[in-house]
Amino acid sequence: MNLLCLALTLILLLHGSRAREEASRHDDSVVKIGAIFTLKTTNGQVSKIAIQAAEKDVNSDPRILGGRKLSINFHDSNFSGFLGFIGALKFLMTDTVAIIGPQTSGMAHVLSHLANELHVPLLSFTALDPTLTPLQYPYFVQTAPNDQFQMSAIADMISYYGWREVIAIFSDDDPSRNGVTILGDKLAERSCKLSYKAALPPDQTATPSFVTTQLVKIKSMESRIIVLHTFAKTGLLVFDMAQKLGMMTKGYVWISTTWLSTVLDSASAPLPSNISTSVLGVLTLRPHTPQSIKKQAFISRWKHISNGSVGLNPYGLYAYDSVWMIAEALNLFFAQKGTVSFSNNTNLSSTGEETLDLGALSVFDGGKQLLDTILRINITGLTGPIHFASDRSPPHPSYDIINVIASGFRSIGYWSNYSGLSVITPEKLQLKPANRSISSQNLKHVIWPGNTLEKPRGWVFPNNGRQLRIGVPNRISYRAIVSQINGSNAVQGYCIDIFLAAIKLLPYAVQYEFVLFGDGKNNPSYYDLVNMITSDVFDAAVGDIAIVTDRTKIADFTQPYIESGLVVVAPVKKLKSHAWAFLRPFTPMMWGVTAFFFLFVGAVVWILEHRTNDEFRGLPKEQLVTVLWFSLSTMFFAHRENTVSPLGRIVLIIWLFVVLIINSSYTASLTSILTVQQLSSPITGIDSLMSSSERIGFQVGSFAANYLTEQLNIPKHRLVPLGSPEEYVIALERGIVAAVVDERPYVELFLSNHCKFSIRGQEFTKSGWGFAFPRDSPFAVDIVNGDSNFI
Repeated sequence: MNLLCLALTLILLLHGSRAREEASRHDDSVVKIGAIFTLKTTNGQVSKIAIQAAEKDVNSDPRILGGRKLSINFHDSNFSGFLGFIGALKFLMTDTVAIIGPQTSGMAHVLSHLANELHVPLLSFTALDPTLTPLQYPYFVQTAPNDQFQMSAIADMISYYGWREVIAIFSDDDPSRNGVTILGDKLAERSCKLSYKAALPPDQTATPSFVTTQLVKIKSMESRIIVLHTFAKTGLLVFDMAQKLGMMTKGYVWISTTWLSTVLDSASAPLPSNISTSVLGVLTLRPHTPQSIKKQAFISRWKHISNGSVGLNPYGLYAYDSVWMIAEALNLFFAQKGTVSFSNNTNLSSTGEETLDLGALSVFDGGKQLLDTILRINITGLTGPIHFASDRSPPHPSYDIINVIASGFRSIGYWSNYSGLSVITPEKLQLKPANRSISSQNLKHVIWPGNTLEKPRGWVFPNNGRQLRIGVPNRISYRAIVSQINGSNAVQGYCIDIFLAAIKLLPYAVQYEFVLFGDGKNNPSYYDLVNMITSDVFDAAVGDIAIVTDRTKIADFTQPYIESGLVVVAPVKKLKSHAWAFLRPFTPMMWGVTAFFFLFVGAVVWILEHRTNDEFRGLPKEQLVTVLWFSLSTMFFAHRENTVSPLGRIVLIIWLFVVLIINSSYTASLTSILTVQQLSSPITGIDSLMSSSERIGFQVGSFAANYLTEQLNIPKHRLVPLGSPEEYVIALERGIVAAVVDERPYVELFLSNHCKFSIRGQEFTKSGWGFAFPRDSPFAVDIVNGDSNFI
């Protein structure tokens, strides 16, 4: 706004040359349009040629504007925001109904305040800052997709290749900063992040020394994914310096925004060798415009209307369409009886500033109507269908993804906000239902910097001479898992062997050192060990570290290399055999129920048989003996009495089947009792342990204590910390601790040497051991599913 105030002071100078004569004010045969560009830039040159061609085509079509003519006047801002503002004031003092431009987003922020006040629409296809919102700037219209969409495309590409950390290089101006901010947001949505932002001076003031200083700093960093969001002069300077520093070689990934494709498309002659070689392997974006007869005809005309001075880029197509957009909107405006008239601005006339001729600035009375007409436009231009959504964004903005190669460049696919990444053109995909699933995302092979087809890993170890510090728990028990060697800094054990085997499978060398964590007198807290990673004390943690929820919230883990979990261990007693062991298969109640049914079935069969069956007749004493004998003999299937009644036979068949089951169960149980050692304990699992009031031992440093108190609500006073296997034995043998809950691998080692104890019940948690790394660590990704498939 300081620039606005400064420019207003020059209205006195402009007042003398004011061209607002009454005759021209009421000349309805000419509709004045302004255009503000820096004509020495590539986009400025292309835009002027395209706009003049569109002006000529509009004026040659008698169906447009009802016989009126467009008059488009250009103002060269010459890289100066101040001169751009002066040009806008000139246009707004001469009955201009719309302005095409400005070229830069920084100037668009300033001129939009004038447009809001004077109701003159601004249409720009190069000022694409996402913060130029219609809520704040209702009279500013972006006729090309803004930077939000190309940042989404870049974020999708980075996610597609599986990279996680990105470095952004940008010019230190409002549009570039805002674009990088949007990029950071889009990366965060895909679980990626900007690890560093390198700001360069504005485009015309960037120097080789400053650029080199920033690139040297970036070269020493971990990430090798670099996004360059700037303008042509600075961008080419960055690539030139990067090549000299060896940063255009294998392992680097460079992604440029649309400025690079604009330079390549607009080159009227082959690029200098130093430029063409410095951008080999770079990925860049180009606004996608569908093929059409109208577009092809304009491309064929381009060489003639440009005299071969500059090549055509997509922004030239947007420039041409912007003129036609205004022309079609004016055609509807006049058809709706709109008139080109201006009136004094009461806000300006009431300022009381006698030294400023603010009355020279007037309000376009039909500005709101013209703006609404522009936003309702629905035509087909060189860039495809032209109409706006409710948020003024173009329909399904798309980009070509370009890979710069030795022979020029080639398309490796497309990006559309409708379908994501694809090798099929967006206009074909729009005929199908939207599908952004991972399986549908595809790109062709890329020739990366260093002339390689191998996808870069995307990161290296920082070039700062520091080895990775690997934290290792200094255990005092179960030393076969991980332990210190003879009081030195060297370590050994099963977990260490697994880690070293995984490291050897990586295709690059890893410099590391093991650092013991703990005082060597007690098992350390594993939560504290993992927490040391977040505070940069350690770069990783290796050991018997269980992967549990609390730890995954602060660190990333590899896939588990061994299963783990919590079980209940309790002392057990051996049940000895004795003379009455044959009664143990059934409980007393079971014996009683079985005896009752024997007698009951015998009585039922006697009732059904004694009237017709002679074998069930006789004296009462004989009949009683028959019933008892018949019942007991069915146990061995040795009954001699025959059944003759149908009901009696049915009852007998069912009973014999039941007897078969009873015999089989008894035989199996008795065999087990006599051949397998029987162990007993009042603790049958975690449920019985929770319902008791006995104290519970747990492994010092493990997650068992937190799990028992926080998840199972067991009071802390019932928990007894145990460290060494000897403490387990003493606690269990003396009955101080009724049961021990610990991580399963330890328990299995413990039980292998102590047969008086046993696991009771089932494992009631499921986890595993893994190696811990900082959040989003690319090294962890390589260990898990990258070049090393060990874990």
